[in-house]
Amino acid sequence: MKPAMETAVEENTEQSQEKKGCFECCIKCLGGVPYASLVATILCFSGVALFCGCGHVALTGTVSILEQHFSTNTSDHALLSEVIQLMQYVIYGIASFFFLYGIILLAEGFYTTSAVKELHGEFKTTACGRCISGMFVFLTYVLGVAWLGVFGFSAVPVFMFYNIWSTCEVIKSLQTNMTASGDQICVDVRQYGIIPWNAVPGRACGPILENICNTNEFYMSYHLFIVACAGAGATVIALLIYMMATTYNYAVLKFKSREDCCTKF
Repeated sequence: MKPAMETAVEENTEQSQEKKGCFECCIKCLGGVPYASLVATILCFSGVALFCGCGHVALTGTVSILEQHFSTNTSDHALLSEVIQLMQYVIYGIASFFFLYGIILLAEGFYTTSAVKELHGEFKTTACGRCISGMFVFLTYVLGVAWLGVFGFSAVPVFMFYNIWSTCEVIKSLQTNMTASGDQICVDVRQYGIIPWNAVPGRACGPILENICNTNEFYMSYHLFIVACAGAGATVIALLIYMMATTYNYAVLKFKSREDCCTKF
């Protein structure tokens, strides 16, 4: 029988080896996590959620403001209502697509990062894997350019609402200082092209405009459009991170495939 001292030393050695093995396994797993893709996915989900959720409610509030204050005739804004309804359906599609696309990009990030870290052996050099990575690189670039356009488009209602709000602030300052009357200060939304020029009344002046700015619909729509624009900007940043991550992973996979090809001869 072994002495108690030797038995204790062997047990301690086995425990230390097990701990070392678990530690190395954890380090290896952490090394395969695509941190850039993970951050981009969280940012993309957050940005798309803000853009789609806030944009949907803000569009509904905009229609309500136009119907109540700027276009009392239903036929004048019938086309605009149909366009906004179509945009709301498009928002549903964008939310669904990017929820799925974000998950796929995260999975692709896990695959390519693990392949670069050589966690799957020869699987990293398959032509199918490189083709899929290249496809995602191209698709992400296209979506990034498209979201730049979405970001610019989402800034248009923010600009329009800001002009209306700033005009109301001018009217308030005139009334506070009693320097002049604000009755002649007007906002004509027909100049933005969202309703036709024959829409009645088409514009609001003085106290009427100030009352519009004090309504809950205007306040909520204005701030929701700002948040939606910020969400679109966050999505653009997320896609830029995706671009860099997928391009880097694809380049490394391409380099490793050539390296493996050369070492076979």
